[in-house]
Amino acid sequence: MEQKPTLKSEDKKYDEKVVRILSEDIEGNAKIYVGLTKIKGISWSISNAICNILKIDKNKKIGSLTDEEIKEIIAFIKKPEFPNFIFNRRFDFETGENKHLVGTALELQKDFDIKRLKKIKSYRGIRHAAGLPVRGQRTKSNFRRNRSKSIGIKKKGKNHNETKT
Repeated sequence: MEQKPTLKSEDKKYDEKVVRILSEDIEGNAKIYVGLTKIKGISWSISNAICNILKIDKNKKIGSLTDEEIKEIIAFIKKPEFPNFIFNRRFDFETGENKHLVGTALELQKDFDIKRLKKIKSYRGIRHAAGLPVRGQRTKSNFRRNRSKSIGIKKKGKNHNETKT
């Protein structure tokens, strides 16, 4: 008989709690280091940098954070203060400054960039429009369409089910 490990009273308390950071729901029992990566635009290295700069324990549960700590994390994510090579939008096309976009802002900016490439008819824009790989991959054996439909060619002539008389 295997016994399921009993949860501590603290873990039960955090299981029920859901924390909302930058329009993303994160379960309360997740560690901060792991939970921040659920937000689009925040990688493991950025999550690590946030925990180190704000001096928050990485193994602390997100459900145990106070409202002030959550506001501090949100403010830092909106205006990050880490080295430029970590930003996901360096030398922005319109403004020329270094930004770090997260969530829906990242998705919208990506769509606008693809639309701009299509509009100016650059090589990458044409590849996006045609649905082909953009970054130089080979296409002979990969990126094939209708792979599941390739059953084979039916033979013309007599059916195999007919009996000879």
